[in-house]
Amino acid sequence: MKLISCKITVNELKKMAQEQFGDFVKAVVDVEKEIMVVDSGMHADEEKLLLDQGSSQNNLWGINLYPDFNNREWIEFDSMINLRPSFGNTTRGVESKDVRDKIISIVNKLVEKE
Repeated sequence: MKLISCKITVNELKKMAQEQFGDFVKAVVDVEKEIMVVDSGMHADEEKLLLDQGSSQNNLWGINLYPDFNNREWIEFDSMINLRPSFGNTTRGVESKDVRDKIISIVNKLVEKE
């Protein structure tokens, strides 16, 4: 697992993807601290790392990154950690457009594309 608070390259993500799942990397984004953790077999492990670092549960969202894609579709909003009916999110996705837009903004800030 790798905590990302500064830029990472898309090529680094590609390498991680090849070593883990082939074409994607799991990530958990903290929308308040604007950081993310990548490169784990489970979103829950990345979530735990961020919680241990002082992140708040309601600010953490699980995504998958497909580094070979070049547009907004390279971010997939799908994770079991996103299932939070008490926060109004009743699916594995991210139902709030504002939260999705914030995640996209953070990922684009942290990932340097060639």
